[in-house]
Amino acid sequence: MSGDLLRREFMSSIGAVTLGIVTMRDRSLGIGPFELIRFGRPTTSARGVSWPIAGGLLAAEPGGSFDIESVDGQLRATLKGYSPRLPRALYEQTQLRLHHGLVRIQLLRLAEYGPPGEQASLGARAAAAAIDVAACAGFSLVLGPRRRFGAFLRIAAAYHVVSWSTTGRTLGGRVMRQRVVSVDGSRLSLVQALLRLATPLQDHVSATTVIQDRF
Repeated sequence: MSGDLLRREFMSSIGAVTLGIVTMRDRSLGIGPFELIRFGRPTTSARGVSWPIAGGLLAAEPGGSFDIESVDGQLRATLKGYSPRLPRALYEQTQLRLHHGLVRIQLLRLAEYGPPGEQASLGARAAAAAIDVAACAGFSLVLGPRRRFGAFLRIAAAYHVVSWSTTGRTLGGRVMRQRVVSVDGSRLSLVQALLRLATPLQDHVSATTVIQDRF
């Protein structure tokens, strides 16, 4: 991919993977009126782009850069010389993890991948979903008999996120021989699984797909 394409598309589409919570305005990533990270003018090469970090609420001081490059058929993102405002231990457990998850989804969305396997049909996906709904309903009857609907929602959310981010298979997926994977065939990250649940099940947003296993 060209550096010009990466410069045009990466930041401008960040709102899609954050469900509109974080947006890019005038080279700044922000939430509502709050400027999280402010970038300087990007430098573009034939196969990459570099945004210098100029400030913002999440930066302790200006300095460093966020770089993306296309190398050997892969897209790679690197954060260099950034000084977070949060204490290092807290930053590594919160902001950094979220940053990794969202950037990975963005790179997967930009990359041009072919299908990682045979796509599961809508009928097969509906059958798997029906099995999962029945399973979650059964769990909610046992674990939350007094507040069944609330218990069902909590159980269903945890059930799907854990299943997708570990094996890629729910109970329904195992029965119907289906698996949820990233568009490059890799396992879903926790952020991807949460985004897929929140959208809901919008594979183009979370850079995921459902494939049919033949074994």
